[in-house]
Amino acid sequence: MIAMLRGRVLRRGPDWVVVDVGGVGYRVAVPASTAAALPGPGEEVTLHTHTHVREDTLALYGFASEDELRLFEDLMTVSGMGPRLSLTALSTLRPAEFRRAIAEEDVASLTRISGVGRKTAQRMILELKGKLTPGPEGDAGPQAAAAFDAPESDAVAALVALGYAEADAARAVRAARAAKGEADTARLVRLALRELAPFDA
Repeated sequence: MIAMLRGRVLRRGPDWVVVDVGGVGYRVAVPASTAAALPGPGEEVTLHTHTHVREDTLALYGFASEDELRLFEDLMTVSGMGPRLSLTALSTLRPAEFRRAIAEEDVASLTRISGVGRKTAQRMILELKGKLTPGPEGDAGPQAAAAFDAPESDAVAALVALGYAEADAARAVRAARAAKGEADTARLVRLALRELAPFDA
């Protein structure tokens, strides 16, 4: 099983990337959040991956953070949730939003996912409530959604894609937010890189 890829971006699309690892190109399906955080062609990227094997197919699904990977694998345990629908779920709802929707039995939020109707949403709640892997903040409830807003989550994902450990990326983004208050993703990444600079020396 391929659990992680580190290499250079060869080419990319809206929901996939080809990563060159030692001269071998691996095509990896990715959610929208990871696609947005990918560096340009020729630059190095690290992806946490799930290898999905069927009788006649081997497919790789990649994520900028271990948190997204764990949630993807949680989703795959739900009856009727294959890898493509699980990936769509993560492209629609951020991990903290998804955990909140499950914890609060928010069917309306879950049905925003293309391909998920009311019955599927109810099944997701039934099968996942109380069983989801905790996120980086260690909380599967509403507080997790408040821990990182959208720009901060994207900034953490971007730093992880650049090769930083998720815990270090989250720490640096929290420090950037504390120092500057509200900021967009690009500014948070720049500020967080300054926080991380001493560790690169």
